[in-house]
Amino acid sequence: MKKNLSFFLILMAVTALIVSCASKPPAATPATPATTAPTAGQSARADEARRKAMDFQSPEYFPSEWEALEAQYAAASNATEYNTVAAGYNELFNKTIPLYAQAREDEIMSAREELIASGLMEYYPQFLKDADDIALSAKSQYEAGDYYPARDTAARALKEYENLLVGARVYLSREEIINRGFLKYDPENFARADEVGQTAVEQYEAGNKDGALASLEEAQLRYNIVLANGWTIYSAERREIAAAERQLAVADKANIAVRDTFREGDALFNQAEESYAAEKFQEAAYLYIDSEAIFAVSRQETEEKRRLAEEAIRLAEEIIEESNETAIEAERIIEGGSK
Repeated sequence: MKKNLSFFLILMAVTALIVSCASKPPAATPATPATTAPTAGQSARADEARRKAMDFQSPEYFPSEWEALEAQYAAASNATEYNTVAAGYNELFNKTIPLYAQAREDEIMSAREELIASGLMEYYPQFLKDADDIALSAKSQYEAGDYYPARDTAARALKEYENLLVGARVYLSREEIINRGFLKYDPENFARADEVGQTAVEQYEAGNKDGALASLEEAQLRYNIVLANGWTIYSAERREIAAAERQLAVADKANIAVRDTFREGDALFNQAEESYAAEKFQEAAYLYIDSEAIFAVSRQETEEKRRLAEEAIRLAEEIIEESNETAIEAERIIEGGSK
């Protein structure tokens, strides 16, 4: 009986030990480091930061820093590296955006200043105000951090100024024709250009910008024809005048009396002849005008030189006359004293 009891107690102890071991959780294994494989979101953030920096020309403003980031981007293979690259692109973007914005502002202001200088906006102030309003909207968007809308609005403002500049240049061509007196050389094309120009204004006011630009191009073409015809005829006129002045200078012997001045005019006249032969009529006209002026100066210098020479001769003759009179008087005194 005692023996059976001992066996029973041993059996109970073993059973309890087995149950106890079964109820214990398994021993913890050493923790492995968390994976650093990039998620789709992390690589997308890097791509987005890169694209934004490219859209605002970071590679152009900071080429060496951009190349370094590009190398990191190409080598990135885990989340940490992608996050680092994304931060780098964002930092470069933040350095770029003030420079980019200033460059766009400079472009807009340059176009605006040229437009105002043309004088056209004195007649169409509303056109200028409309373009200015777009530019101010771009500035407000930039200050609010809305960089993509600001970029697009600034581009629209610049386009508006540039469209108006096409009209301004047409206007300046018209003014040149009038100021130079070229209207008389081709009145038909001038009148037609005026008609088309007025059509352009009406189209612009109606919001038909493309139609307005097409009309302005036609007006510019016609004004250019008037100018070309004007310079052709005008240069021929100046050539005739310069040649006549040269002949007068030769007749006055300016080529001998004031050789250096005459040669200067002659050199310009010969250059004008070369330009005229090459159909560079505007250049030829200016050269003819310059040569004509110098030939006129050579004639004046010759006349002055002749006047001075004549004055010198007259004085010399007076001196000689006085000397003769003095000699006669001396002789009379001598003869009178010897008697």
